[in-house]
Amino acid sequence: MGRTSRKRSKLARRLVATSAALVMGGGGLIAVNVYANAEDGAQQPPEAAAARQLSTISCPDVANRLREVPPGARGEVDGRLAELDSQITRAYDRFSKAEDAGAQESVLPPLEEQRRGTLGEIADAMGRAGARPGGLGGMAPCTLRASDQEQSQGQDQGQGQGDGEGEGGEGDQGQSGNGPVAGDFVDITSVRPNVERPRDRRGASRGTFTTDCGRNENGKFNPDNVIVAPGVSNGAHHMHDYVGNQATDAFSGDDDLANGRTSCRNQGDKSTYYWPVLRLQNGTDEDDAQADGGGKDQNVGEIQTPDAVTLKFTGSPVSKVVAMPRFLRVITGDAKAFTNGDANANASWSCTGFENRQLKDKYPICPEGSKVVRTFNFQSCWDGRNTDSANHRTHVAFADPRTGACPRGFRAIPKLVQRVVYDVPPGPGFAVDSFPEQLHKPVTDHGDFINVFDERLMRRVASCVNSGQRCT
Repeated sequence: MGRTSRKRSKLARRLVATSAALVMGGGGLIAVNVYANAEDGAQQPPEAAAARQLSTISCPDVANRLREVPPGARGEVDGRLAELDSQITRAYDRFSKAEDAGAQESVLPPLEEQRRGTLGEIADAMGRAGARPGGLGGMAPCTLRASDQEQSQGQDQGQGQGDGEGEGGEGDQGQSGNGPVAGDFVDITSVRPNVERPRDRRGASRGTFTTDCGRNENGKFNPDNVIVAPGVSNGAHHMHDYVGNQATDAFSGDDDLANGRTSCRNQGDKSTYYWPVLRLQNGTDEDDAQADGGGKDQNVGEIQTPDAVTLKFTGSPVSKVVAMPRFLRVITGDAKAFTNGDANANASWSCTGFENRQLKDKYPICPEGSKVVRTFNFQSCWDGRNTDSANHRTHVAFADPRTGACPRGFRAIPKLVQRVVYDVPPGPGFAVDSFPEQLHKPVTDHGDFINVFDERLMRRVASCVNSGQRCT
């Protein structure tokens, strides 16, 4: 897709002044309408804002439960899992347009019926290739849930827009009711330092290897997820930034990636690095305003090109590392953490100059002169056998946060630390793309990585890390 201008609009500049009016205290915010056009001042009626923000749809995440899927059924199961996501997206669209609680509740029975049929197809596919799983049907029902404490303040936090006559025009209307809200933001200066790391022990691997793959100046975006939903267009229902491999989309196989071009300075690194885009909620339409992953999935606003992207591989505080296997796939964080809970959440939000203070479930409000930082700390332990797993998680693991040791049966590998910096106006006025029912919550932030280093270069990565060198 093409790119719109990344010049900061007048409205975006006015967000700076708007944010200055926020009253800080005890780490909280006085609720404000972070989306309203600063000149028009028009908002939805409080009742409409509260109704739209009262709840979202919460469904059991089937993918995380499927730890064992016969290899012969993987493709079909992945496709059916993607269809479950699409069913929720369509149901949420109807839910978000409902005018009362009864209409909201009415989306659940047909959604359950659809899910029950798809879950049966998953069970059938697994049964044909191996053992048929039991109990999947119990995951068909979904519920409606409140959007946490900030929704009790719905009248104050209405997500209304201007009347369409100011900047952004009709594009303003698409942002109503889908978040984020003021309670999703916190002043970073009110947060206490909270970063603790295990101390290095004898035998630690203290080196680093940094690869420079740009900031997505090429404007490579798509709403696919080749790891979770291979072969499915718009499998993510939100837009991703890509750096590294330029051949990556839903249909990319290992050979496609191996033969693809790369934005990395070292041409031996054809790895794929991707994450949800960050947008300014300033009423400005992006090129994807009418497209899948964009406006059709309630992701609206002006996509921001990162100010800086750092991709660094580090070592283990307790041991040497082994080289990653080629085509290893790793996901860190959970795109559905708002409804799933934080078991797999791994979001880290902060500001330059304050990175000893990391936020998991809040966006940071940075002081003037400071920039927003997203940090993705990937799993650094590998099972020594598999480049992927049925739920795309169990073949890798995090090291113990206190000791830095890998779980039994896992080996330490170079740890990818991905740091993405944005120069955005201070204050609430930005959001990460998400599945629509996840309401653009900061806890849903996540990163994806496919290792396509050539084997010689990956051995050099491991050698640099193990020998304590600083390599690029």
